Amino acid sequence: MRAAVYTDNGPSSVLHVVDLPDPSPGPGEVVVRLVRAGVNPTDWKFRAGMMPKAHEQVSPGQDGAGTVEAVGDDVTGFAVGDRVWLRPAQHGRPIGTAAELTVQPVDNVSPLPDAASYDVGASLGVPALTAHRALSFTSDEGRVAPGALAGRTVLVAGGAGAVGNAAIQLAVWAGATVVTTVSSDDKAALARAAGAQHVVDYTTEDVVARVREIAPDGVALVVEVAPAQNFDLDLDVVANHGVIAFYANNGGDEVTMPLRPSFSKNVRLQGILLYTVGADALREGAEDVTAAVAAGALRVGDEAGVPLHHFPLEETAAAHDAVENGAVGKVLIDIG
Repeated sequence: MRAAVYTDNGPSSVLHVVDLPDPSPGPGEVVVRLVRAGVNPTDWKFRAGMMPKAHEQVSPGQDGAGTVEAVGDDVTGFAVGDRVWLRPAQHGRPIGTAAELTVQPVDNVSPLPDAASYDVGASLGVPALTAHRALSFTSDEGRVAPGALAGRTVLVAGGAGAVGNAAIQLAVWAGATVVTTVSSDDKAALARAAGAQHVVDYTTEDVVARVREIAPDGVALVVEVAPAQNFDLDLDVVANHGVIAFYANNGGDEVTMPLRPSFSKNVRLQGILLYTVGADALREGAEDVTAAVAAGALRVGDEAGVPLHHFPLEETAAAHDAVENGAVGKVLIDIG
């Protein structure tokens, strides 16, 4: 099989395509033939050396979609030829989704509904599961499903980003009123295409005033990508007993928290990292995300506010560069 790999950390030029032996599944494992792979910021950050490299040779990629090629002993629920999506495929393993074949524990594999494209399947994983985890803290049952967020208002910071877009789509599907912040007219159009009912340009508008017009008692949840920059704003707009859920450190690594305004609102601060969130949360998230895909609630493409950027496997380095340089939408690698 062909795979894009690196043996040393460094710039994207360390990536190159090689031939590797086809993998075989062990007990509880599935071999998937990839059609499409998604690229996330963690892929280039791992490659660049921001996290320790645990394997001599790594084929990056946490997200992907394809068909089952082989199943190991004790695997039930999947058969050769089934369409599937993966998450998080390269975490703790040397071969991720930038390869023609990958062997995965069955817990990393979910069915891809028949009506969903491989582009959709490869765009789930990290963005959709992160968004699900954030939204689950506002759901009474901890699940995201139709009606689970009915009557609640959610603020999504950076609605044109991959996680922001997924949070908008999932929250609308679950019945929430969604407010999102963006930095340009173009990004506002993407957020509206995703389904956001209210879009605020934080470069030209008073975000706190606008959000308070929409939700006078505050928002139930803030999905935050830049807490170092936005914490005071988030605290101003979050409701009593609200949640500020953050999944990145865009704009800075430290937050100064005013204590009395925080505890007087009974605010909960919730960090999110998929790689340490636990198997139960990932399983529940994957079930809810698959249901949303089956309902047509998670979409990609310009019409869903997620422009797609395709690269062949041989140009995996360019795909990494596109994500590192802030490509708006979803970067995908065409494999099959």
